[in-house]
Amino acid sequence: MAFPQRRLRRLRRTPTLRRLVAETRLGVDDLVAPLFVREGIDAPHPIGSLPGVVQHTRDSLRAEVKRLRDVGIGAVILFGIPAAKDPEGLGASDPDGIVQVALRDLRDDVGDDVVLMADLCLDEYTDHGHCGLLTPDGLVDNDATLGRYAEAAMAQADAGADVCAPSGMMDGQVMAIRDALDDVGHPEVAILAYAAKYASSLYGPFREAVDVEIAGGGDRRAYQQDMGNAREAMEEIRTDIAEGADMVMVKPALAYLDILARARAEVDVPLAAYHVSGEYSMIKAAAERGWIDGDAVALEHLTAIKRAGADLILTYLAGEVAEVLTA
Repeated sequence: MAFPQRRLRRLRRTPTLRRLVAETRLGVDDLVAPLFVREGIDAPHPIGSLPGVVQHTRDSLRAEVKRLRDVGIGAVILFGIPAAKDPEGLGASDPDGIVQVALRDLRDDVGDDVVLMADLCLDEYTDHGHCGLLTPDGLVDNDATLGRYAEAAMAQADAGADVCAPSGMMDGQVMAIRDALDDVGHPEVAILAYAAKYASSLYGPFREAVDVEIAGGGDRRAYQQDMGNAREAMEEIRTDIAEGADMVMVKPALAYLDILARARAEVDVPLAAYHVSGEYSMIKAAAERGWIDGDAVALEHLTAIKRAGADLILTYLAGEVAEVLTA
């Protein structure tokens, strides 16, 4: 008796057959490498909860971006750690702030060979660790923060950013940034909006990486999304596109694949997903203990994100996965 489903098994028989009929293909062009650059250090500083990831010096960042380019990675996103923090996060918009000088370094080094993205937020630069300016009562002042975001966007664009990536989840942030960039002669600079950014417990290693501690043991639930809400995520995404976002992002990735798939079905702009620090660290911790094959799980995770609809994936795995994919 013939079983029709054996057709499926026949097409799984060899690696070449499986590749021939693969529905989802993960490639190096899908990957964006998040990189940290710190002011005032003279050697790369390892990040304990992100094994294999460091806070770079300007020189080591330049070397790492060249290495990533040489293994096929075509985009990086920069996060800065200033030597000093203040209530307004002035380093985010300082022409001589760490991300701005790093952007100029990299533009000189790699030209247009690598897309240079810059995270646009205040939390790395503020002494209170929130993503915006605070009122006297300690609440985030959404409207006042928009001006600071506009100033940061202009500084990043002047320094050579191809893409500004606002991550603070302030209402109106995309419109404020788009207007500012257009007004100062940077209409070519794109915006990747962290449109559906959840108040996740998976950001802990990242906060170590950028030396952020939220004042008073607070959190960001008042302006980031609640983990139980899906319809709200789509409203945020549609709003950011209407305000001028060229690309939108879902963050985190794995715990929100349903949001990613729904966004892919509803919008046509390029869609990003951030495989965040906690997702990366769990792979590394389990692999270190011999509980999983870390390389295999890394590929499985990123392929799942691609399968759910992501056009680009921000991941700390970018460099090592690129070496596997191009081997």
